Order: sequence, then structure tokens, then C-alpha cells
Amino acid sequence: MAMLLLSQHSLSFLPIYTTSITTTLSKSNFRPQIISCSSSKPSPPSYRTSRRDLILLGLSSSLPIILPIPASHAEEEEVKMASVVDEINAYTYMYPLELPSQNFVFKWVESRKPERYSSAAPLSPDARLRIVSERIDIVDNLIISVAIGPPNFQIIKSKDKSSWTAKEIADSVLSDKSALRVTSSQRMAESSVLDVHCSEIDGEPYWYYEYLVRRSPTKTVQASNLYRHNVASTVERDGFLYTLNASTLSKEWDKMGPALEKTVASFRLLPSTDNYVPPYKDPWRFW
Repeated sequence: MAMLLLSQHSLSFLPIYTTSITTTLSKSNFRPQIISCSSSKPSPPSYRTSRRDLILLGLSSSLPIILPIPASHAEEEEVKMASVVDEINAYTYMYPLELPSQNFVFKWVESRKPERYSSAAPLSPDARLRIVSERIDIVDNLIISVAIGPPNFQIIKSKDKSSWTAKEIADSVLSDKSALRVTSSQRMAESSVLDVHCSEIDGEPYWYYEYLVRRSPTKTVQASNLYRHNVASTVERDGFLYTLNASTLSKEWDKMGPALEKTVASFRLLPSTDNYVPPYKDPWRFW
């Protein structure tokens, strides 16, 4: 079994923490058999960092943290990644920095620093779904964002989240995502969901989905069928859906997709601290 060595650093002075690490990519990670979160607990994903491990990343110590990597991944391509912790909204995820085998370096810019839901940028005219943080790679057409919004109970019929399906969650989030002044069904029609599944992690259901978004051709990309290829993970807390979404142009998916899938698989909610601001607190205060 290959092992992954992480150095610990202190998070005590910074709400947003980044540390470089190396892990492996699996192109099949994101497509397990579709399961229901209301059934018995499924097998854990091949790459998984527990909430306890993520908290330990922020503790100061002279001892390293060693996380196992399944032996089957040992011969696959490695990717250098960084870890982000947002204490305002209490979540964490990892994003790719470099693909060593391809001599490729990502060019990320933090376009939106983490902020509370009440002051975040809305994704639709009704301001239900809002981006609370975002980073982009303009050169390579990559976007990673975290959005928060309430469930759409016109689509999700039950108030019991243990019965929610990944397809219902995907449709709920996508129905609130368009910036156009259109109906929920028209917003959903912009997107084609390719795959959905659900995993239970630390007792919480995480819903995963992959989808295409249709867009018109641009001056730089003259094509009649230009799409953005997206992968996303959604989890519920305090009556709101927290969603990490990663996307690139469809023509770049073979190269960028595995790294984005790894980013989505790393998304976790964290225990709240004194810095945590729940979405229901002053939801209409835009400052």
C-alpha cells in the first residue's frame, strides 16, 4: 500500500488555510453504482479524508500525518493539490495545483474570497442560491465554486433528507443556478445530468452528480455544441444545501476531469467554530 505524507501546520490564526499535498487520481472514482442514502451505509470511496483527519491538519505538531492510499492507485498519475478551509461556512476541499507527468501547472485566482451567505453573490434573480467562494483558472477555463441555498421543495417532495435521491438534489440545485429570468424547468433544461450517486460520510449523505451545461459558441471556440462539463457534491446542514461545483469546457474534460473529480470527492463539512455563520442568520443582509 502506497502512503501519503502530509505535514501539519497551524490553522489557529487563519480562517483560510492552504497546504500543498500529493495524492493520486482515479478516472473511475466518480462513477460508482447508483445507491440510495436511505439504505444501509455504502462502502467508503477509494479516496477519503475523515473529518477528524481534516481537523488534525490544522493542529500544530512535530509529528507528520500519514494517510493511506489504496495500492491499486499507486501506479496512477499523481497530482499536487492544496487544501482550503473556510471557517465562515465550515467546510473544506482540495484543489489541483500541478499535474507533474504532463508538466502542467494550474493558474488559479481566488475570484471570490469566502464570505457569509447573507452577503454572497446570488446565482439567480430570486437570490436563493449564492456563491460563497470561488476560484478560477481563466487561461484553462476552469471554475471551482461553493454555493449555498435552500432545497427546492417543488422538486424534493419529502422533508426527510434520508429519503432524498441524488437526482432530486441535482435537479433542485440546477433549478436555482441559472442567472436568466426563466422558470425552474427552463433552467433545468439548460443542463443534462449524466450520472448521480450518493455516499454516506461521517453519518451524513453526500450527493454527487455529473452534468453538462449548454452554452453558445464564443469567439475563441467556434463550435455548434459547446458545453461546460461539471461535477458537483452537495450536502445538507441547517436546512440549506452546500454545493461544491467544478467545471471545464467539454473538450478539455479528458485532461482536467480526473483532477476536478478528485476535488469534488474531497469536499467535506467541518464542525462549526465561533467563526461559523449559519446561512439562516440575516439572510437578506447584503453587506
